Amino acid sequence: MREVQQGVWQMCLAMLISGSIGAFVLLSGLPVTDVVFWRCLIGAIALFIFIRLSKQPFSPLTRVTLALAVLGGVALVVNWLLLFAAFERISIGLSTVVYNTQPFMLVLMGMLLGERVSLVKWGWLALAFAGVVILLSSELTQGHAAGWLTGIALALGAAFFYALTAIITRQLKSLAPQHIAFIQVLTGIVMLLPLAHRPVFSTDFPWAILLTLGIVHTGIMYQLLYSAIQKLPMPITGSLSFIYPVIALIVDNLVFGHSLNATQFAGGLLILFAAAGNNLGWGEKKPRASGVGIKQV
Repeated sequence: MREVQQGVWQMCLAMLISGSIGAFVLLSGLPVTDVVFWRCLIGAIALFIFIRLSKQPFSPLTRVTLALAVLGGVALVVNWLLLFAAFERISIGLSTVVYNTQPFMLVLMGMLLGERVSLVKWGWLALAFAGVVILLSSELTQGHAAGWLTGIALALGAAFFYALTAIITRQLKSLAPQHIAFIQVLTGIVMLLPLAHRPVFSTDFPWAILLTLGIVHTGIMYQLLYSAIQKLPMPITGSLSFIYPVIALIVDNLVFGHSLNATQFAGGLLILFAAAGNNLGWGEKKPRASGVGIKQV
């Protein structure tokens, strides 16, 4: 019982940290590629220190597992790039709500890989799609949808690439989660090094924000998240993961004064409700055998 309580607190704290990442990204004032590069670099150092302190030996790597881990890293970094770019075009809260379509991306990808999709899951998918349509209608009727649609598309693209990361990670059961994350951020460093601008060593450069993104939002958050997943039953993990979009909406309102209008709120509520039903297996006759999609940013 104590282990479950500890897992609940770890999961809650991980989701609280995740919900604040959008504000740090925008407050940095840096291009998205620079933000993600520094997150990967500082996060890699933090994860390496945590792994060394835990004295957990690295799992043996084969060519196949290394290739899959690197491919997952590419997908994860593209996910970050798209999501952070969405933050710049639409509000953090709205981006996060749309990003929560990722469980349905997993359902569709699983179907392409031969997994059976129940009628109940199709129902949740249809409900989430209706939520997206309602969100789109809220701006299309106002005649200034060009940049807004781009932001929605970026958030949906981020959800797709996160789901792709999750699909790839399923094939890496022989590797410890912390080691997978470490390989993924190393991949991000290599990917973005040619694109990142040289840092300006002055008081104006947002070193405090970048250190927070790397150490807190990557190193510490991943440690909390993976530790919680190991302690908690899947239904509890799935339900607590919805703290993330709620916190993102609150932070977006407090820091930037953004809030959803009535139509956006209705569409967002449908998406989150459908994602909860899918993740927690509402309406299913049998308990879910596979893990839920956790919101990681």
